[in-house]
Amino acid sequence: MASQYVALLRGINVGGKNLVKMADLRAALESRGFADVATYIASGNVLFRVPRQRREELAARIESELIGRFGNELKVVLLTEAQLKAVVEGAPRGFSGDEHLWDVVFVRKPLTVKKAFGEVEIRDGVPEYKNMTIRSWSTTTKLLALMESRVEQPV
Repeated sequence: MASQYVALLRGINVGGKNLVKMADLRAALESRGFADVATYIASGNVLFRVPRQRREELAARIESELIGRFGNELKVVLLTEAQLKAVVEGAPRGFSGDEHLWDVVFVRKPLTVKKAFGEVEIRDGVPEYKNMTIRSWSTTTKLLALMESRVEQPV
């Protein structure tokens, strides 16, 4: 049985840097046997299915493929549907209010949330910044809705 994941790619198609067409991104993952690959907006949100495996190993495999294919060191934060759902359901009360624009910061190992917000001053040149990616609350909730609406395809 296949598991569904969302890969959040850090820093693509932002400010004219690390330009990657979503069709090329889908093709790169499909060529490696990933199934039911879909992208959401051009900022590197990729939904797909593969047989369940360790997230760290799968993320490393994706990063290796993308470096080989696009030549840029693209970092990936990889989440299961359950993990993304936990992020959305665990948001502070009032987080989705209309009066403010909210962002969600996703971190990848070796960075931890505690280190990211307890010790790191976020600014250009901070190495830890390369181990996180930011999505708007709207994008985060839309990704979860997309994951929940997709019918499982055989792998």
